Amino acid sequence: MHHVADWKKEKVAELEDLTKDHEIIGIVNLADIPAPQLQTMRKSLYGKAVIKMSRKNFIKLALENADNENLKGLVDYIDGQPAMVFTETNPFKLFKILEDSKTEAPAKAGSIAPADIVVPAGDTSFPPGPILGELQQAGIPAKIDKGKIVVTDDAVVVEEGDEISKDVADILTKLEIHPMEVGIDLLAVCEGDTIYTADVLEIDEEETIQTIQTAHQNAINLAVFAGIYNSESAPVIVQKAARDALNLALNANILTSETTDKILSKAYLQMLALAGKLSADALDDELSEKLSSQAAAATTPAEDNTEEPEEEPEEEEEAAEEAAAVGLGALFG
Repeated sequence: MHHVADWKKEKVAELEDLTKDHEIIGIVNLADIPAPQLQTMRKSLYGKAVIKMSRKNFIKLALENADNENLKGLVDYIDGQPAMVFTETNPFKLFKILEDSKTEAPAKAGSIAPADIVVPAGDTSFPPGPILGELQQAGIPAKIDKGKIVVTDDAVVVEEGDEISKDVADILTKLEIHPMEVGIDLLAVCEGDTIYTADVLEIDEEETIQTIQTAHQNAINLAVFAGIYNSESAPVIVQKAARDALNLALNANILTSETTDKILSKAYLQMLALAGKLSADALDDELSEKLSSQAAAATTPAEDNTEEPEEEPEEEEEAAEEAAAVGLGALFG
């Protein structure tokens, strides 16, 4: 019969007890974190979460023996150098705390680039020497300028997802470019009957807030137009009803304490417009009458001269011009 060492039982029992004492349980990966940085990160979590490192099989046993059946699902996310995290902090908030605690780290040969690694153009601190060849061999365009080695153009030395070679890692360290992130990776969290994975927990806060605000406004608009009363829609519905009632009363000339002044103002403006139109019509009639009388007076001498065609034609032309002048005078003033 195989005997299990007491210390192993104690380790599993410790994890089981912590599981019973906390509502939210997670699995994290502590791989590649230097001891000093890990200690700093654990201190930053003091009072917010407890992290317990253990062997993979101990963690697996603790999860399988847990009272919450859903915790067994976390077994599938055990990876790297695993540890369990115990907390009462909301999973999304916990994920953000852990992400914010991450720090920059030098590149290591064999590591996978988390994003494009770029060496920017500009001066370096290196004097002319063998490092110029190292830069060029790593795919970094460089030359000697004014006694210094200068990178002439931005250069992508490793693309996202590619492995970092030893030569590139060494040159990045010499250039003091630290493209890696070191920190506690939260792989999955169980809260109640739900398991949240890292891709779900990683959200854009600003975008999420904007989405919620838009949804809230759309819900209010729907409630207002559908006549659904709640604490948000009721004030808007009442304001809209008041505006509609006021417009109806104004258009129907119904006198109330709120419409009387507006209706009288509208009537006064209509009166002024009508008075202006009547005055314009009267002036048009007077001008027409004046033009008619002037035209009649101007044509009388021409009729008298029809019996004496032998007289000088200049007199007839002068009479016509005079009549035209009188007509234009009457028209323009």
